[in-house]
Amino acid sequence: MNMQTDKTSVAAGPATAVDIRRILQMIPHRYPMLMVDRVTEMKLDQSAVGIKNVSINEPFFQGHFPSEPVMPGVLIVEAMAQTAAVLVVSTFGAESEGKLVYFMSMDGVRFRRPVVPGDRLELHVEKVQSRANVWKFSGKAIVEGKVAAEATFAAMIRDR
Repeated sequence: MNMQTDKTSVAAGPATAVDIRRILQMIPHRYPMLMVDRVTEMKLDQSAVGIKNVSINEPFFQGHFPSEPVMPGVLIVEAMAQTAAVLVVSTFGAESEGKLVYFMSMDGVRFRRPVVPGDRLELHVEKVQSRANVWKFSGKAIVEGKVAAEATFAAMIRDR
């Protein structure tokens, strides 16, 4: 593996990885709402694949559901949106770091299977269109090669 690719620079080429330290610089989300641990693939202005390692230590499992822990579907969609936010910031560059990303719409949301502790969510997002500061994406959350959730969503990127 190329050590430069494994680092955090998105300027290294059209498809790069982004680690958690760089994600924390790029988007404002923090515990307990940070839902992406790493971006493993990225094609600037096109698509990205993020990873969320689901742990029993997630605070939402205390109440959803104590006897049968299941990751809330809205948080799976949030994880896709945060992966998309990393793609947007990478595409626009340093001046966009730390900007807020607000959901504008979610369409065609489907939950296909439960996501449970120990699962590794692969968050596949692809740009459908963008105009000014509004971006539309299609996304799929995949566990062990099977779609757990899918959605089309739009977000607005704004200054704090």
